[in-house]
Amino acid sequence: MSSKVSLRFRRSRIFYGIAIVAILSVVFGIIGFEYMDERELAAIETNQPTEAPQGKVSVVIKIQSRVLEIYSDDQLYKKYRIAVGKGETPTPIGEWNVVWKDYNWGTGFGTRWMGLNVPWGTFGIHGTNKPWTIGQFASHGCIRMRNKDVEELFEWIPIGTPVRIEGRKIKIERNLKYKTSGSDVVALQVKLKELGYFQGRADGLFGAMTEEAVKAYQAEKGIPVNGVATKELCATLGI
Repeated sequence: MSSKVSLRFRRSRIFYGIAIVAILSVVFGIIGFEYMDERELAAIETNQPTEAPQGKVSVVIKIQSRVLEIYSDDQLYKKYRIAVGKGETPTPIGEWNVVWKDYNWGTGFGTRWMGLNVPWGTFGIHGTNKPWTIGQFASHGCIRMRNKDVEELFEWIPIGTPVRIEGRKIKIERNLKYKTSGSDVVALQVKLKELGYFQGRADGLFGAMTEEAVKAYQAEKGIPVNGVATKELCATLGI
């Protein structure tokens, strides 16, 4: 064998050796993440409860810290790490309810699905086949959990469970009025609730209760009473 052929042969062996190592690294990396998904690594704190809460259950999702909290009779019971929506596909802020539950809802949604009654899209709490995204802004708006965690949560929370999602400040870029909907309406409702004008749920739907709350604020502040939350009015509210 000539020296050139021998050199070419050795280079080929090195190249294929590197390629095989790279492929094996990817394969074992995926296996490792799946193994992590089945362990207790999702718990933010050690010694968290594993038994179902006995009181009335509610859920709070904190987008900025990527944490889902379970409350039992308004007392913090357990925390989970989650993934939430990316900047261009944000998780909807507001006060929602779990309205349906399902197993293996679809490709990429893990082993459990819990749908929320968000009026402008399909959003839910679900598992994932990408556990390495947990803790990141990675989804199309849904809340992702490790499969083991979502399976536990699925058994703990019934249909109707309230879910409050807290997040970044929403910028108001349009006039809000009766029958409009969206995250900006949620921001308006939350602020009116803080000020004592609104007693309903911050559900993103500008209905009669929201209109009456806006009118009450306008009347008290000497603003023409028409029930429309203009951008200027929202600015006076600090939103």
